Formats: sequence, structure tokens, C-alpha cells
Amino acid sequence: MAATDTHPVDDPVTVGVLSLHTSKETKAILNAVDRLGHETEWLRTENTSISVTDGSVVLEPHVDIIANRVLLSKTEQPAEELGIVNTFAQLVPTLNEPSTVLTAIHKLSTATTLAANDVRTPDVTLALNSEQLNAVRDRYGEEAVYKTAIGTHGGGTWKVSGDDPINAKVGNRYAFLQQLIDRDDARHRDVRIYVVDGEIIAAMYRYAPDNDWRTNVALGGDVEDATDDLPAEAREMARRAANAIGLDYAGVDLVEGDEGWFVLEVNPTAGFKGLFSATHVSPAPYIAKLAIERAGGDVDDERVEELSAVLDDSQPAAQPVQTPQNEPEPSVIGYTEEIVLSGTSGSTSVYAKSDTGATRTSIDTALAAEIGAGPIKSITRIRSGSSKTAKSRPVVDVVVGVGGNQHTVTASVEDRSHMDYPVILGRDILGNYQVDVSRRVDGDTPDTPEEE
Repeated sequence: MAATDTHPVDDPVTVGVLSLHTSKETKAILNAVDRLGHETEWLRTENTSISVTDGSVVLEPHVDIIANRVLLSKTEQPAEELGIVNTFAQLVPTLNEPSTVLTAIHKLSTATTLAANDVRTPDVTLALNSEQLNAVRDRYGEEAVYKTAIGTHGGGTWKVSGDDPINAKVGNRYAFLQQLIDRDDARHRDVRIYVVDGEIIAAMYRYAPDNDWRTNVALGGDVEDATDDLPAEAREMARRAANAIGLDYAGVDLVEGDEGWFVLEVNPTAGFKGLFSATHVSPAPYIAKLAIERAGGDVDDERVEELSAVLDDSQPAAQPVQTPQNEPEPSVIGYTEEIVLSGTSGSTSVYAKSDTGATRTSIDTALAAEIGAGPIKSITRIRSGSSKTAKSRPVVDVVVGVGGNQHTVTASVEDRSHMDYPVILGRDILGNYQVDVSRRVDGDTPDTPEEE
């Protein structure tokens, strides 16, 4: 439900939300600014430009302050968009400045910054070569967490045992070992605390879904209101973590172990959906208030609290008019392609077959073991071809490189030793491409058709 009444003010400021993607969070912040009586601009591809003419720099559209909501962790080249944010920040005051976001999206940079500011984090090791990383494996006990340095929604995160070989990189991203923090005989959970301008807005416990140990809401984890249940130690750690990184607003993730609380991550673009579901509190009006006041505007605090009871993600007035554009044709992928498959312990090039009838990418059991795809996240039920019965198959995270692009997907694992191709590319990857069934990189025609 949207809050439709607006309280005009005598001297409004213009808040720009810089977000090149469409999300509940962006729309909610824009709507909150509107409801508080101030002006808004949604800075995105349809309406934003910057010019230098005769020594003068002009950003269009004009704004008094920018709330940075650029999502970098799922971008192939985050430095490109971070450079854009940095350019804008030199002209206009910016919440979540680019230097702080750079620290936050890189998990090792986050860990070292927190440690330097006496905020407790799990032990971590990142090495630039695999030999050094494997050499410290014993330091982390029987089980450890293995992560890519940049990732989101639980992607690029594995639990590895003591004898699992690991690589310094997964695909084209560096990876590191992290101490596993857990409580014995307790369902795995962590807590997300949302901090705005040093104040805790709300908090939720996140519980791992069945057959998984990761608590991300995007993966199906359960949530529970933790705002009034948080101990003072956790509350203070969340504030100190956001301050140490330098973020104006952030979702701070903590986990409780036998030795107390540890900060796992500090997320500059944390989502609102799970938090609102658990707490019925939206951070959007508090971010709007901070932006307005930083730009010199006035805000009614009671109105902010009133607006926070609704997650208003209706279409904002500032949404730019989308002009018809000739969208670039998607890249073409063949019936067969040579791909690069990457796991925790290595990468290899193999031939794969495109199958638009398959929902999920599938890889051979032996190949999965060779590259360290896994461990098993869950079990899925898949019906093959004309079979009336579904088969159970384990699923694992794997990185698939196709034509210079990389896709982290959850692939099913099966014995494909009797098949022509060790990998089937499903719609989780093919949805990004146009499939040309006449193009074959191997030049062969299988003797018998496969049913997938």
C-alpha cells in the first residue's frame, strides 16, 4: 500500500537517487522524499548526463544531493559504474560515497578495515596464488567458509572441508578462506541490522533454509524480528562497523558464536523486503530524511516514523519517461559451445550442449568433482525427456564462462559419462543469449539424440 499524502515544505531540496536498476528500495526512497514534501530525481540511463564545457561541469538533471544505490556486486565490471559514482560525487554531496562502497563490496577490504578499527570479524586469508591459500588450510579446522571477494545473494559462497583443494580465484574473481562461526546444535542463523546515520532502524534474524547453511533471504531463508531482542554488544558492533567503513546507510550482518558476536559483512545496498517482512519497518524514510537534512532541508520526524510503517514501492513521480530504444541483439550462442567451468579447486574447458528445454544447467558427476563444484547445496527433482517419474539430483554452485561472460549458477549434478556432452546449458544461462542451433563449435553430429 502506498502512502499518497504529501506534506509540502517552504524551501524544498532536490534529492537524486542514483540507481541504474529498478528495485523496491530505490522506489521506496524516492517516494519517501516526495511524501516528506521535497523534490526528487531518479538518476538512471534514460535521463542522466555529465558535460564539461569551457571548464564548467554540468550534471543533468540538477540535484542538491545524491543517495547512491548503484548495485555493484552483480556487475561484471564494477569499476565502470563505481567510476561514474565517483564522478558525480565530486560535484554533488553523495550518501554512501564511492570510496566507502569500494571498501564494503570487497569482503576482504571490509574485514581488514573492521579489524583495524577493533571490530571483531572471523579470521580470513586471501592469497594471490593457490599454493599459499592451500598452505594455511589447516588453520581453519575441519570446516571453513570459502568465498569470492565480491559476490551477492549468497552466490560465490561455499563450505569446504579440510581436504578440499581450493583456488586463489574462482572464475575471474579472487576468493578467500574464512573461519566458520556457528553454534553447536543450533539452527544456523545470523542477524541483519540496518543502520542509517549511526542509528539502528530495525533488525532481523535470518535462518538458513532446509538443505543449506546460508541465511540469505534471496535463497529462501526465514526471517524474524530481532529489533528489540538484540543484546547491547551486537547493537554497538553494528554501529561501529558502519562507521568504520564510512557508510551513511548499510545492512550489517553479524553472527553469534561461542565466543560472542562477529561482523560478517557490511552491505551498502542491502535490500528492504526481508527486513520489512520481519519488522514492518522500512528504512527508506530514514534514508530520505538523512539526504534532505544533509542538503539543508527540513524534515518532520513524526512524519518519518509514520512513513516507515509502509514499504511504498509504487511507481515514483521521478521515474523517467522511457523512450523507445533499439535494444542491442543478445549475443548468439551455438547448439554446442566451448565453455570454461570453474569450481573451488580448478577450472577446465569442455564442450557443452545448449538445451532450451532444460530449466537448470547440468554437469557430469566426475567433472563436478574435478573442478570442486560444491559442496551439495540441496536436492532437486528433475523429470527427463518422456519419463513420467522425476529423478533426484544434487545441485551445486558453479561458475560457467561463455564467450567472455561469466555466470554463477546452481547446477544439477548427474552421471553423464554415457552422454555426448558433459555439460548441458539450461535456461538459467541461455536466457542471456540467442541460440543458433545450426552453429556447432565441435563440428560433430551426435550418433543418437539425447533426451534432457
